[in-house]
Amino acid sequence: MMFRALRLAIALASVALLVLGCGIGERQSPASIAFTTAPAAAAGGSDRRARVSGRVTGAAPGHQVVLYAKSGVWWVQPLTAQPFTKIAADATWENSIHLGTEYAALLVDSGFRPPPTLEALPKQGGSVLAIATIKGTGEPASRPPKVLSFSGYEWEVRQIASDRGGPNEYDASNAWTDADGFLHLRLGLREERWTSAEVILTRTLGYGTYAFTVRDISSLDPSAAFGMLTWDDLGPEQNHREMNIEISQWGDRSIPNAQFVLQPYYVPANVARFAAPSGTLTHSFRWEPGRAWFRTVRGKNATGAGLIAQHEFTSGVPTPGTERVRMNLYFFRYAPQPPLKDVEVVIERFQYLP
Repeated sequence: MMFRALRLAIALASVALLVLGCGIGERQSPASIAFTTAPAAAAGGSDRRARVSGRVTGAAPGHQVVLYAKSGVWWVQPLTAQPFTKIAADATWENSIHLGTEYAALLVDSGFRPPPTLEALPKQGGSVLAIATIKGTGEPASRPPKVLSFSGYEWEVRQIASDRGGPNEYDASNAWTDADGFLHLRLGLREERWTSAEVILTRTLGYGTYAFTVRDISSLDPSAAFGMLTWDDLGPEQNHREMNIEISQWGDRSIPNAQFVLQPYYVPANVARFAAPSGTLTHSFRWEPGRAWFRTVRGKNATGAGLIAQHEFTSGVPTPGTERVRMNLYFFRYAPQPPLKDVEVVIERFQYLP
């Protein structure tokens, strides 16, 4: 009887040890996340992107990574419409990220809804399983903004690179106003490097008529491109609310030199090409709910005679958001050869009518 009780006690102890052992084996270490590459630092943000990567531990199915770049506030990356980064089978993650001064990676579960911007990063807990931050490498370029007054509006002059037309650098000295108040944009070769120009309206305008009076650029170098457009950094779900009037032959002298565009440009119905003749022209578009009507006329009055081209878009027209007007002159990097010499465009007037 005593031996039977002893055997029973030993058996129960073995089961307890087995259960305890299984519990220890199944216990997971706390989740964590880390960077393995760090992008460069860029004060004030940038249209440029860089590769970023890292590794997680303790992640489970359904967990993802959310990236943020700091430029004043924290901006979700790489796009507000694409805020999640997948975790690979080997527990690594990789994506592209817009440049900022600091970067953050959050390991989150399926219940996390990433805000487009944050004043401060969330605390670990709940749907946020782990957080890692890292400073951008190098010293961020600290250039004070340059602002021009033109046609009664304030315009910020671009000083950082972008991928429009290929990798292009921008120089603040390539944009200025003259004694008559006209805006000059230059595409110039400096120290064997082509630098472009862009000005960005400091406010949004929304629905209405946008008109640009431009001096003769019928002989614009075919490798140069001049654009008048709207663009919204925070509107990728509506193709950045981009509507363009563009003067360029995109490196091909055999094609017309102008076009009206409603993005995305790769939809054939979203591009209307035409030939812009010599002389001063006024290009304009009227933006209304469900409709964008483009027009180019001779002279300095958007409603005057001398119609050259017009086109109406009624499908895929964006609604207003935080878009701003831009004018840019840049080197189309995919042209077979660079410009033969410096290029300059003179805009005499910008006009907006609600």
